[in-house]
Amino acid sequence: MDCNEARPLLDAATDRELSAAEALRLEQHLATCAACRREAQALQAVSRATRAAPYFPAPDALRARIVAALPAVDAKDERERDASAAVDSQPAPISPRPRTVETPATDTVPKQPRERAVDSIGKVGKFWLGWRTPRGTPAAGGAPATALGRPVAIVGAALAALAVTASLVLLVPRPYSAGSSLVDDLVASHVRAQLSGHDIDVVSSDQHTVKPWFNGRLDYAPPVEDLAAKGFALTGGRLDYVDHRRVAVLVYRYRKHVIDVYVMPEQGNSTAPAPSASTSDGYALASWRADGMIWWAVSDAEPAVLAQLHAALTERLERPSAERAQ
Repeated sequence: MDCNEARPLLDAATDRELSAAEALRLEQHLATCAACRREAQALQAVSRATRAAPYFPAPDALRARIVAALPAVDAKDERERDASAAVDSQPAPISPRPRTVETPATDTVPKQPRERAVDSIGKVGKFWLGWRTPRGTPAAGGAPATALGRPVAIVGAALAALAVTASLVLLVPRPYSAGSSLVDDLVASHVRAQLSGHDIDVVSSDQHTVKPWFNGRLDYAPPVEDLAAKGFALTGGRLDYVDHRRVAVLVYRYRKHVIDVYVMPEQGNSTAPAPSASTSDGYALASWRADGMIWWAVSDAEPAVLAQLHAALTERLERPSAERAQ
């Protein structure tokens, strides 16, 4: 275990949340690494200080002020409340067991939700068709209903047909597509990483160190490029969970801005986006496709900065493999 693997485990080790195997590997690393050992000791000191801090219960004066601020309850309301509480405390009467009604064999198989909806709407349509229809003996010669019943029946039939069509449209499952949900996941991932202070799993500006780190942790090999010459310095990478799968995140720094670049394979991905740029909750996003991958960049920098990153990365990926490896 090296420092890049040990650092993310220190918090869990302080709270005793590691498995026996992970705890043993971390202990062996701490025995040989003074820097990680100092950080572990600092975390343990903070944990001990937090647990040893005194507990201050709320004073009785605070409770008295809260009770005094509540609206006054008159005697009548208090009597009604006591009577309601007494009724509620009475045991509920035992109702007789319902009789079991045998149903025909044709109804033994429960209907699907769509069939039940169509049946219910059909009953509504029959109600509308029969509403205001004159009852009694028809006129001589089997004359049709009066002029008032005919337009009502036509309107009822149209409403019933419209309701059936709407129900079928609503009940048809829709395929998942890339949209606001994926954008929300990306922004939430970026913000969560910045707030946690563990936005990098492998700390390195060397692409030949970051790229092999993903081996064995993902089922694909993300391209890793250092764009420091273009103003975008590679600072490391991490794993994250976006769009129901583990993805690689390359972390770049542009001046004082952190840019998370999410890389996932394009093949078999139903959320492959068209090249676009947008904003969400004050964060800029850019998406594109290159080198068989889907790329999403998220940052608090200006959208124009992400466009520059896109151009620099695309230019780098279009170079021959031998030139990119240098």
